[in-house]
Amino acid sequence: MAQNAPARRPTLADLDLSTGKKARLYRLLYKYGPANGTLLLLPIDQGLEHGPRDFFVNPDAADPEFQLQIAREGKYSGIVFHVGIAERYMRHWAGEVPLVLKINGKTEVPSDKAAFSSLTATVEDAVRLGADAVGYTLYVGSPSQAEDIRQFNEVRRACERYGMPIIVWSYPRGEAIEARGGKDTVYAVDYAARVAAELGADVIKINLPQVNAEKLAMAPKPYNTLQLTAEEAAAHVIRSAGKSLVIFAGGEMKSDADTIAKARMAMEAGAAGLIFGRNIWQRQYADALRITQEIHKMMADFPA
Repeated sequence: MAQNAPARRPTLADLDLSTGKKARLYRLLYKYGPANGTLLLLPIDQGLEHGPRDFFVNPDAADPEFQLQIAREGKYSGIVFHVGIAERYMRHWAGEVPLVLKINGKTEVPSDKAAFSSLTATVEDAVRLGADAVGYTLYVGSPSQAEDIRQFNEVRRACERYGMPIIVWSYPRGEAIEARGGKDTVYAVDYAARVAAELGADVIKINLPQVNAEKLAMAPKPYNTLQLTAEEAAAHVIRSAGKSLVIFAGGEMKSDADTIAKARMAMEAGAAGLIFGRNIWQRQYADALRITQEIHKMMADFPA
């Protein structure tokens, strides 16, 4: 396959999963959300990762009921919560909104020089709460990555025991990454995607790589000579993820046209879905549902 060709998106059958994992992922891919083999997730983990500041632009968003209503009425594949929020808010929404339980995290107070997200919950908690997947943040390139990989291995083994799919938020971080062009280069995102696949992620959540020739020139060979369009860069990292499904982050609030254009580009490159957080719930409720409907309409063009 040519390096600039769109990546082939793996199907659920390609993943060769255990019965429990396949059943849970099937619900996320075909019973909820777009329900055409794609994922559309709504994450609410920013209260831990960033503190309450992300809610200032829309105070209603500080109440998880706000996002739960968006997830149900907007037909999201699932909502992403940490354990404390899941335990206090999911009971009345169980069966209506699928849960992805985020089981590790960190605050933004310390520097990212040695980024590491410690466990905040267990796979057993996810089973108890009726989750259809767990989420794990892995910091590729951080000086703490050895501890991170050991911790992830224990989570992966528990997921195998309980038939629980694992979605890895695979993020390049640390001074070594910055010295090689930064966390958003094709080099960094490509490496993060491959590491997550090598370690056993069923689904990999990454950011779209940014095409910046000056920063990419700082990367190791042969990345420093790559000349890729934005879509080619996205397809490149999807291929590196192998049989793991790749979902791209929607990022912070942008213009509607830019949001839909970047989302379509990601899907055309071979992504299995999208994950939109602040770009959705920092909006007023009606506006959040309106842009969600536009995203659904676009994703209808990419069935699997």
